[in-house]
Formats: sequence, structure tokens, C-alpha cells
Amino acid sequence: MQRVGGRWWLVTPEGEEIRFGGGKILHSNFDTYTIPHFSGLPQIKTVIVDAKDSPPQGGGEPPIICMGALIANAVFDATGARLLQLPMTPERIKDALSRI
Repeated sequence: MQRVGGRWWLVTPEGEEIRFGGGKILHSNFDTYTIPHFSGLPQIKTVIVDAKDSPPQGGGEPPIICMGALIANAVFDATGARLLQLPMTPERIKDALSRI
């Protein structure tokens, strides 16, 4: 049973970015690319729900698709600042806040 899939992708929107220069990807090797680490994950308590009346549902990897949009919308809801580019770095958040 997988219980960590969606949690990993909480790190991606705030730290992972593909950088381009001159029409090429600048990180052509992992020696220059910063890979997210599990130490960057927030502490989340996993709760198994006993739902014998419901059929089994997927809960592993589907959250990876929407995590960036979810966090960006939460930032917008809390601050009114719209973030349109990942990663959501402190500098980009400050810049978005300065435009509202």
C-alpha cells in the first residue's frame, strides 16, 4: 500500500525548476541539478479510514498532477497574489505580493 505519493509532491512546487538558456536545458546532468530530498517534506500524519461500505480507491500518484495548482491557489486565497510559475520561491511570492 502506498501512502506517501502525494506527500512527495509538496516539495516540488517550491523547489524544482528546469532552467533554460540559449534554447537549451541548462541542467543536462544531475551533478548540476538540485534534486528534492525527503528531508524537505513536511510532517503529515497518515490516517487509514475503515470504509468497508466503499470500494477501494487510488490514493498514491494522482496527487502529483495538481499539487502545484493547489498550493498556488492556496497562496492566492490567503494573500491575493497569483503565482503562475514554478517553483514558488520566496522571491517570486514577494514579487507577486508587490503587484497587488
